[in-house]
Amino acid sequence: MAEATNPGVVTRFAPSPTGYLHIGGGRTALFNWLYARGRGGRFLLRIEDTDRERSTPEATAAILKGLTWLGLDWDGEVVSQFERRDRHAEVAHQMLGRGTAYKCFSTQDDIAAFRAAEEAAGRYPVFLSPWRDADPATHPDAPYSIRMKAPRSGETVIVDEVQGRVIIRNETLDDMIVLRSDGTPTYMLAVVVDDHDMAVTHVIRGDDHLNNAARQQMVYDAMGWTVPVWAHIPLIHGPDGKKLSKRHGATGVEDYQAMGYPAAGMRNYLTRLGWAHGDAEIFTTEEALAMFDLKGIGKAPARLDFKKLENTCGHHIAMMDNAALLHELEGYLAAAGRPALTDAQRALMLKAMPSVKERAKTFPELLDKAQFALTSRPVERDAQAAAALDTVSRGILKSLTPQLQSVSWTKAELEPILTAAAAGNGIGFGKVAAPLRAALAGRTVTPSVYDMMLVIGRDETIARLEDASA
Repeated sequence: MAEATNPGVVTRFAPSPTGYLHIGGGRTALFNWLYARGRGGRFLLRIEDTDRERSTPEATAAILKGLTWLGLDWDGEVVSQFERRDRHAEVAHQMLGRGTAYKCFSTQDDIAAFRAAEEAAGRYPVFLSPWRDADPATHPDAPYSIRMKAPRSGETVIVDEVQGRVIIRNETLDDMIVLRSDGTPTYMLAVVVDDHDMAVTHVIRGDDHLNNAARQQMVYDAMGWTVPVWAHIPLIHGPDGKKLSKRHGATGVEDYQAMGYPAAGMRNYLTRLGWAHGDAEIFTTEEALAMFDLKGIGKAPARLDFKKLENTCGHHIAMMDNAALLHELEGYLAAAGRPALTDAQRALMLKAMPSVKERAKTFPELLDKAQFALTSRPVERDAQAAAALDTVSRGILKSLTPQLQSVSWTKAELEPILTAAAAGNGIGFGKVAAPLRAALAGRTVTPSVYDMMLVIGRDETIARLEDASA
């Protein structure tokens, strides 16, 4: 079971707006959302847009759109990291005042020369600034960066809810720059200041940030701030076990929407991708909120499995309310650039849902199974359907139409008529069903002929039979 409700829990998702919302980022956002929402806490969104050359408004919009499609709502306004740069600089100067940082006047050439000498001497090339303990009276009137005073010996221990105790030797860490000589803050400082000011209690993110945690923890310590709970989750790999990339196909959240996966199915699949709770495989979002905890996250990278994704999504399509399913189907059509449904098609699609949603794993499959309801006369027939409409079959269809004119339009009334037609011609029901499928849908693999007849109605059924028997 998840931990008890704690309204003090605050998580955040902090993507960089340099491209689409990666599916791995979507899962990270989901884990943060589940953890906070499941405990009555807050889930915050921060756009880390300090890279002004690569950050774009379009990428920010794509991230927000992807999160919205996944159903992940956030609390309060979206925070821009760039707009908080003055606050970051303020903290850097506070560190100077606390004696946990210092002014460094070393140039890039100075640093390069120092590292080259260290490498030549066979030592680890960690830059040791000569200004760390310099008398302020010796400071030149020149541009300077602000560096944090990192401990020179001992170890920094990261207590991680997923990775366990991670120990990093301090001798491998240099005095990182927190404020550049042009007055702009570095990412390492900005992240910590933002997380502190936003009262983030749990930092749940990809394990590619694990090494950053050591440096960031030093900033917390330097400012006397409470260190959040760390939880670094393994990345998602492709089916081949390699880091997920464009060579594996869809990698952006919007790609999955355009491919026709339902959001609830994606949430279920992504929750299970690298996390487990007993034998639970298929579950609702409400059940996920009740179950999700950090202890269930595995240490090994999860592999994307499209077959399992489709199976999970199929369960959710079958479980979904028909009206909600239609609404999301229309969102898929827009995302995929496909024509919207007409009012008449919407009505028929809603009517057809019970007979087509049970075996569809994606929205394209759902539409394919509902093709009989969405098509218009004359119905186009594939080769197998055309072959099913031989002379004998057309005669059977022609004899059926008068009997369908006045019968009550229910399966209970229709079934005896079709059964009698088969018996009267000395054939099995399948021999009648095949030409019926061909006439009603233009194909031989369809939902039940009764379901199709009930969905499209008496007049359309008879018209299609007449077209096929002519």
